[in-house]
Amino acid sequence: MSVKEEVLALNPVEKLKLVDEILNSLDNPDEKLDKIWIEESEKRISAYDQGKIKSINSEKVFSKYGL
Repeated sequence: MSVKEEVLALNPVEKLKLVDEILNSLDNPDEKLDKIWIEESEKRISAYDQGKIKSINSEKVFSKYGL
C-alpha cells in the first residue's frame, strides 16, 4: 500500500492531525529571513509615508484574483 493510499484510508480526525503535523513541520522560523522581511516592510512603510508609493484598496486586490 502506498503512503497516499494509507493516508486516504485514515478517518477524518486522523487526517486532520496528520495535516496539522505536516503544516507545523513546514513552519520553521528563520531569523535571517525574518530580518530581511522586517527590513523590507520598514522600507515600504517609509516609502508610503514619503508618498513614493500608494496603497491599494483591499477590495481591488481581492477582485483582481476573483476573491
